[in-house]
Amino acid sequence: MVRILIVDDVQIMRIGLASLFSLEPDLDVCGAAASGEQGVKVARQTRPDVVLMDIRMPGLDGVEATRRIVRELPRTQVVVLTGEPSQASRQAALEAGAAAYVVKDAVPATVLEAVRRAWDDRSPEGGG
Repeated sequence: MVRILIVDDVQIMRIGLASLFSLEPDLDVCGAAASGEQGVKVARQTRPDVVLMDIRMPGLDGVEATRRIVRELPRTQVVVLTGEPSQASRQAALEAGAAAYVVKDAVPATVLEAVRRAWDDRSPEGGG
């Protein structure tokens, strides 16, 4: 079971993503957060396998939140899910340690695949 933390400042995104993941038997939402600061705090508490992170949020943005989570929780993977399709944002997220970068207009299967792939790729052996 892959434990997922959803970090997005838009409530309908958090609810929609949680609903999407609830349909998948191998995925479980262990928490949600509405800001980068809250996301880092909840990640410390819940130690998710994968964090689904928005980039543009008030206060601590998703890039810095990703950097902190990756540094503090090295086994946790971060998948950025954002409405910001720019190459500069993508580069910043990947440099901060994100395992994947997906734009919000992607089909649900792409988001699910990114989460599963991040989890599978977290160790040299994959899946563990």
